[in-house]
Amino acid sequence: MPIYEIVFYTFSLVMLASAVAVISVRNPVYAALFLVLTFFSASAIWMLLEVEFLAIILILVYVGAVMVLFLFVVMMLDINVEPLREGFIRYLPVGLVVAGLMAAEFLLVIWTKSRFGPEAFPSPPPHPEGYSNTQAVGEVLYTNYLLPFEVAGIILLVAIIAAVTLTLRHRSGAHRQNPSRQVQVQRDERVRLVKMKPEPRQEG
Repeated sequence: MPIYEIVFYTFSLVMLASAVAVISVRNPVYAALFLVLTFFSASAIWMLLEVEFLAIILILVYVGAVMVLFLFVVMMLDINVEPLREGFIRYLPVGLVVAGLMAAEFLLVIWTKSRFGPEAFPSPPPHPEGYSNTQAVGEVLYTNYLLPFEVAGIILLVAIIAAVTLTLRHRSGAHRQNPSRQVQVQRDERVRLVKMKPEPRQEG
């Protein structure tokens, strides 16, 4: 079996195993760590396919923002984070395993390309001068796959609205804003000038 297929199937198995772990573990911290490993494995596969733009975007957008998203969900669900903070050392082994696998995948991509050279990997035909990977992805995405792209955007919009609706809570006694009344307010209602008589100076 060529080295390209060995590396590809290795990354694929790691990605599938970590994806299953995301939906199977009960600890939200472990789920977030395995989700990071899933995204990083997919990015490594894209690097093998010489789609560097998508690989970098996946790491910057998803791997860089997944922890912020995780914290946002924790705050919305009112999860007690005190036990999570107290058990930081308990999560350290899993974090080290995930970090080690990510580093191993990164080094494996570099080693295979430097050790076996370009001939070990199936490469596309040479591109003309001035070719841009980003431009090519944009042209294909917004021409051949425009309808699926718009459908995916609508699905994400519906998911956002559903998440806001499910987490919306009405608390009694809470102060609420009325935008229509705020827009209709007049200057006299915002500022009130009060005239006060000067107080007599007291001699010390």
